[in-house]
Amino acid sequence: MSSYDDAVVELHQAPHASFVTERKRLAANLKAAGDKAGATKLGKLPRPTISAWAVNQLWWHARDAFESMLESAEQLREGKLTASAAHRESIAKLRARAQAILAEAGNAAAEPTLRRVTTTLAAIAATGGFDPDPPGALGGDRDPPGFEAIGISAEPVERAKPAATAAANDNADDDEARTAAAHKRATAEAKRRDEAEQAAERAQAAAERRKAEAEEAKRVAERHRTEAALRTAVGEVERRARDADRLRTALTEAEDAIGKAQSVVTDLEARLAELGD
Repeated sequence: MSSYDDAVVELHQAPHASFVTERKRLAANLKAAGDKAGATKLGKLPRPTISAWAVNQLWWHARDAFESMLESAEQLREGKLTASAAHRESIAKLRARAQAILAEAGNAAAEPTLRRVTTTLAAIAATGGFDPDPPGALGGDRDPPGFEAIGISAEPVERAKPAATAAANDNADDDEARTAAAHKRATAEAKRRDEAEQAAERAQAAAERRKAEAEEAKRVAERHRTEAALRTAVGEVERRARDADRLRTALTEAEDAIGKAQSVVTDLEARLAELGD
């Protein structure tokens, strides 16, 4: 199995709420591994509806029951009507398991959701698999074709009249067309929701980017103010240092002058003493 196929498997087993985040992460991993085409392809996969997600989980976590459903459906397509009860029972078991899976994942297992699970299971049973999606990787809900398309009729298939068989085939073609159209609509709806989520994520990212830019501008402005204040303080220190130098020079000169004046005073006192009173 290629790395892209591995990513598809991992993506469709992720929690429904984490689908978009996981898709980004796995696409980034593929891109980092050099599979840019796979990363682009994975990034375009739509997030399944919650009911289609539940059916995917049944494939991954209730495989025995799922295969029992497919086996009984195959028998029905072969005209073995005795498999009807087993087929109904397998779908009922899968429906109950889907309800538990949805509840465990924190999703409301509402009746409309469970009905969509059941109809999608019936569609997979009728067509014999997940095609055109990979197994366990439905992109949306499915609608099953009519009973004739899966071989259930009043007579076993091998004894059906040619005209009835032709009519059944026509009905099957019509039902397959409706199934394809329904699948296309579901995929488009999932894509629309996915695009809306991506738009919301882009808007959030833009808002966070603007916030970061505003904070950076505030930091830069504060830095400029601090640098200006520092320059002013340094200039003040230098001015005060020059003043101190001038004062020290003046003090030295004054002390020299005092010393000279004191010498004069001393000399004069000595002469006065010599002259007496």
